[in-house]
Amino acid sequence: MTNNRLSHIFREGFPFWEALSDADKDSLLRSFHQASFKKGTHFHDGNECTGIILLKTGSLRLYLLSPDGKEVTLYRLYPGDVCILSASCLLEAITFDVSVDAEEDSECIVVGSCALEELSRRIPAVKLYTLETALSRFSDVMWVMQQILFMSMDKRLAIFLLDESAKTGSDTLKLTHEQIAKYMGTAREVITRMLKYFVSEGLVSSSRGEGIRLLNKPGLRRLTL
Repeated sequence: MTNNRLSHIFREGFPFWEALSDADKDSLLRSFHQASFKKGTHFHDGNECTGIILLKTGSLRLYLLSPDGKEVTLYRLYPGDVCILSASCLLEAITFDVSVDAEEDSECIVVGSCALEELSRRIPAVKLYTLETALSRFSDVMWVMQQILFMSMDKRLAIFLLDESAKTGSDTLKLTHEQIAKYMGTAREVITRMLKYFVSEGLVSSSRGEGIRLLNKPGLRRLTL
């Protein structure tokens, strides 16, 4: 990958890029490496400081894993998104362990946390970027916690289905009950029962071969109110 191409990617991914000196830009460029992850690959947990991940293609899932193996999805990343919680050594206040899996075959640029930490100490724009990015992601985490703690399952599932439809641009979702349960931090049996209820109400159709098709979006939106 040429330096011009790399500079374009860094400029698009990191708003502080133009605030760096040429020497600092070179330092950051030297700290990166490209990484490819096959679908289903687990490549980060709380025992390491992988670095900041800039996603080029594919999708990643960040989640918490309990000692008994239960997963709670915090959020997912798509091309152009940046993962900063994988560089927890940059943010000393982070005291929980985050795991990262590749949901699809994914291409990433990984920026070394040591280089970014050194810039963050000297350059306010870099420090501000790391804090604002972390704050934005914590807002996502709090939204997930709010749903788990305070929302009924039918409301949570309706929100999930509508959000997925908006992200994919399709009314047909190629997701299994097990996948939805992982994303929502609940049991597969709970999702199966709730989808059966949605089917009986004419809100969705569900079949093993076709996935889940949203038939009545206004009805689903009423459940989210």
